[in-house]
Amino acid sequence: MRERLVIGNWKMNPPTIADAVELARAVAERIPDRVSVGVAPAAIALPAVADALREENVDVYAQDVHWEERGAFTGEVSVSMLRGLAVGTIVGHSEVRRDLGDTDERVARKLARESAAEHAAGEATAVVARQVAADLALATRRGLERLVVAYEPIWAIGTGNPATGEHAAAAARAIRAALKRAGVDGDAALVLYGGSVSGRSVGEFAAADGIDGALVGGASLDPEEFAAVMRAFA
Repeated sequence: MRERLVIGNWKMNPPTIADAVELARAVAERIPDRVSVGVAPAAIALPAVADALREENVDVYAQDVHWEERGAFTGEVSVSMLRGLAVGTIVGHSEVRRDLGDTDERVARKLARESAAEHAAGEATAVVARQVAADLALATRRGLERLVVAYEPIWAIGTGNPATGEHAAAAARAIRAALKRAGVDGDAALVLYGGSVSGRSVGEFAAADGIDGALVGGASLDPEEFAAVMRAFA
């Protein structure tokens, strides 16, 4: 049986590092049994949040990473800089694609550098399959046993209108089939649902076939709301 995993993507929130530490501690106080939990704070808050959670059962993730180890890349963060702070990073999120110009090729280069990642896919199973194949094109098989794929239909992100459990299950099947075609054990890979996940809507996704957890945006900024999502997958 695959593990259950819930990750809170805080995006450009909360407003201060002190607030991020306070939120991290509040999340740590609410972890249920039988579910793995992670948070992805803004880069500037990563060291403080990682330190606050060092003795807690909460993993820390970065929100993005550059594909090079070092160089003239203003504002970027490398994998080597994250070691000791984060267990992995989100790559290919639709907001990074939209605002910072990430393409399948750029995401593939990031994934080739990083061994554990979440990939936010598009809205249709055909797009999902294409993106998974493209994003794995440059990756080696080493480390991909820790791959996590997050399916976020772009029309559901931040809209308050999540997909249906049936839609999420169909996306999970397409993702696993694409992983298998790329030589990855699709049955072992975790598939998360994201896109307006809340304590009210999460039950449908927790029960959906092939969905192992959630990548949570706005709801992860409210400790009680995030706890409700975590409990749904426990």
